[in-house]
Amino acid sequence: MIVREIESPTRSRSCYARLANYVANAQGKEHRLGQVRITNCVASDLRDAITEVLATQHTNTRAKGDKTYHLLVSFRANEQPDAETLHAIEERICAGLGYAEHQRISAAHKDTDNLHMHIVVNKIHPVRHTMQEPYYPRKTLAKLAARLELEYSLEIDNHEPRKLGAESRAADMERHSGIESLVGWIKRECLTEIKAASSWKELHQVLQGNGLELRVRANGFVFEAKDGTMVKASTVARELSKAKLEAKFGAFEAASEQQGQIVEKQRYKKAPIPSRVDTTELYAKYKTEQQSLTAACSHALKQIKQRKARLIEEAKRSGRLRRAAIKLIGSGRLEKKLLYAQASKTLKDRVQTIAEQSQQERQALYEKHSRRTWADWLKKEAMQGNAEALAALRANKAAKGLVGNTIQGKGQGRLSQAPIVDNITKKGTIIFRAGKSAIRDDGQKFQVSLGADQETLQKALKLAMERFGSRITVNGKSEFKEQIVHAAVDSQLPIRFADSLLEQKRQKLLNQKQVEQLRGRSKRRIKKNKTFQQ
Repeated sequence: MIVREIESPTRSRSCYARLANYVANAQGKEHRLGQVRITNCVASDLRDAITEVLATQHTNTRAKGDKTYHLLVSFRANEQPDAETLHAIEERICAGLGYAEHQRISAAHKDTDNLHMHIVVNKIHPVRHTMQEPYYPRKTLAKLAARLELEYSLEIDNHEPRKLGAESRAADMERHSGIESLVGWIKRECLTEIKAASSWKELHQVLQGNGLELRVRANGFVFEAKDGTMVKASTVARELSKAKLEAKFGAFEAASEQQGQIVEKQRYKKAPIPSRVDTTELYAKYKTEQQSLTAACSHALKQIKQRKARLIEEAKRSGRLRRAAIKLIGSGRLEKKLLYAQASKTLKDRVQTIAEQSQQERQALYEKHSRRTWADWLKKEAMQGNAEALAALRANKAAKGLVGNTIQGKGQGRLSQAPIVDNITKKGTIIFRAGKSAIRDDGQKFQVSLGADQETLQKALKLAMERFGSRITVNGKSEFKEQIVHAAVDSQLPIRFADSLLEQKRQKLLNQKQVEQLRGRSKRRIKKNKTFQQ
């Protein structure tokens, strides 16, 4: 379990209403949103609770910092805690940070590869109206997470961050966008060579051979690629900081002109993270589409601006005609003054309405023509049925496949009827709708949550039989295996389990069911004969 604070992406203070609405929004996905909890608020409705929190925040006019605290609690891919466990974990974490009495809204999200919970806390105390700032929250959260893992039998995670600052942000951006960062590229391609250099001359030669240049910037060193991308040398590795390099090689020496003639063997390019499949054509299509989106958006914005100017001009022309008509009226001065004021107000309201409509059109245009990251574009293409995009997502080296309660087989087949897709994650996991629960598919196996009902289990077995054939392998907890056996017997699917013990249970239950059916038929036949004789 990982618990961490999510800082606002901008330097401005985060908006509690916008953040809470995002957390509690299903985004049109049936299985995205888990239980939404409102704590320490009088209101029980989400909208009223947000209004109550905002009113509490406005009572403190002295605080200059961010009044909203955003926490993310993420679990391992095979962990599915129930609602009571999530609530208990939330209570413990908030109490540990000093927010036990503070207003908060939380929700679990299930539309990614890992179940995670967002907690949006109001830092302003609802009674004292003072702002609570946690003391060293990173260490506190690490200790709390370690204790909760032991108490609730969760898998142990490393709570001491191995990457700090810019290095951690670069890794997060790689995972989010799917594009290789300069930090990641240097580490994967030439960090060993750079560390092996024994002098300034040799270091410059290694860097130039890899399309890099070492520059002095402010009080340190930066690596600069040919496309202008820069990264601090100490971000790549601590032993590459200016102080440590000068302690190793002596005072800094710039690269000579002769060294500039070294032939490059490779250079950094903004491209997808190395994958198990070739994504060259897909990435070229992605870049072309993004460029066309920008051009289309600029053209549409120009049309909206022209339409707004035309409507305002028409409103002004109408206002001038109305004022001219008022001028010709032979009424008194006071009456004309009132008519002029009414005409002015009408024109002002009309201009404001035009501006609001124009703003709505621009917002809708931005949403329609928004630029996507490489990973988000692959998700969109996969949702539209692009098999190559789905394969590219699944070929990512970070995609390790589903674990836990899974069903799989060795055969090769196709689904006779494609289920309704609720979402596709950035690792290429397809989430199918199945009754009140969901089934996850990574291309090699199906995953079903432990709390799934019989309808979902039977649907998963049917999908597995159509994909892999009649011989099925079941992995996971013993309770799950027991439920799968019963689901197989109830559905009467022509399948066999690879596990001999499970197959024996299935045969035994199947025989018992057949005997019960025969007894039932015999009883009905005897009852029918007695009725006939009477």
